[in-house]
Amino acid sequence: MPEERSHMPDANRLSVLVAAVLLAYALAHLIETQRYVFNFKVLGIAFPLPLNMNVAATFMATGLTAAGMDWLLRGHPHYEGKNTFQHWILPALTSFALGLPLYNLPFGPAWWLSFGLGGTLLLLVFLAEYIALDSADIRHPAASAGLVALSYALFLIVMATLSLTTARLVLIVIVTAPAAGLVSLRALHLRTGEWKIAWAIGIALILTQLATSLHYWPLEPVQYGLALLGPLYALTELALNLDEDVSPRRAAIEVSIGLAVFWAAAFLARG
Repeated sequence: MPEERSHMPDANRLSVLVAAVLLAYALAHLIETQRYVFNFKVLGIAFPLPLNMNVAATFMATGLTAAGMDWLLRGHPHYEGKNTFQHWILPALTSFALGLPLYNLPFGPAWWLSFGLGGTLLLLVFLAEYIALDSADIRHPAASAGLVALSYALFLIVMATLSLTTARLVLIVIVTAPAAGLVSLRALHLRTGEWKIAWAIGIALILTQLATSLHYWPLEPVQYGLALLGPLYALTELALNLDEDVSPRRAAIEVSIGLAVFWAAAFLARG
């Protein structure tokens, strides 16, 4: 039986990392820059993408978060040169999800609330991923379960925010595909220890099609997010059940119940 351990990240590294990410968002919001529109065409259809300091800060902070997570993990006593790529996914997605409301909210109490909650959420993700590195850590099962739940919550936040800001369809497609794919990929890896890349790609394609269709429905932001979270959760659970050799009938029943719960919540969420 492996020795049970319990380690926490270096407080200085952790505080510097969180502060650096939050500072990037704060400075981007304070600095006024000209808004540019980048136009590109696909099959003769023009797709305009807005570009300014806030957009650049969101992508810079996402990259900084991924690199910072790797830096934090290298200080783990049992790092032993392990591949840390899987531990970058949720921190990077958290940073991206934090940037969406900060980019669209006006400067005021709501902006500061999102800023504070986002920083707290980012801190918790860093801690959970640090713990998840060591399978012998006594808190590993709880950290893994928390990361799975958090991955679904982040997807809900991202999709609801896109709906709230009435984002163009091209942005919905660009964001939904990687978000759904990465969330399912990380959730399946945490539960099985294996990379289910084919499942992640398939789930990403299905969710992108659903997001495109629901984009034209008269849904509230939370409804839109829940309506997409249901299929994401159901398909991820289906992949997990099939991997565990659960009978197709039982897997279908469990998936259907989960999907029904989320869609019922979406229906009840109408304001």
